[in-house]
Amino acid sequence: MALRATARWSFLLFWLASTGGALTTLFGSRFQALAHRARDFGLAFASAHLAHLGVVAWVYYSSPDPPTRSTLIFFGIAAIWTYVLAILSVKRLSAGLNPRIWHAVRTLGVEYIGLAFLTDFAKHPFQGGFLYAANYLPFLALAIAGPILRLAALVKRLSQVRRLAV
Repeated sequence: MALRATARWSFLLFWLASTGGALTTLFGSRFQALAHRARDFGLAFASAHLAHLGVVAWVYYSSPDPPTRSTLIFFGIAAIWTYVLAILSVKRLSAGLNPRIWHAVRTLGVEYIGLAFLTDFAKHPFQGGFLYAANYLPFLALAIAGPILRLAALVKRLSQVRRLAV
């Protein structure tokens, strides 16, 4: 239960951090405050995720059926991305990067973390009965919506740039 609760809480913070800009691009200024707080939500996600990683470590060492090595590697890479992005959110560090490289690193990291959450939430959402599905479906829906919103915002920004260039 602690594993699920900490994953869901950190996911909500991640989702707010990763979709605020897209929501602003797609739906206007009413989401501007959310977009301006993306870094704060991202750092809150990284902090909250430490609790989740602690629970993962406890489960790994105390469970008779610990996660497989490939599972640990897959989700471990997402954890590494979380803290790489948190460190690079320090303006002095990211300012030293080429803006295109920083954007690519940030995009790759966010999408990998999103994929890890999606993979986790999509595992057997209907096997635990109605209540189990009801607890997971909102998170699964948000995990699917996040990349779609980010992609739609990218398409909108690119179409605006093309219109300006013409």
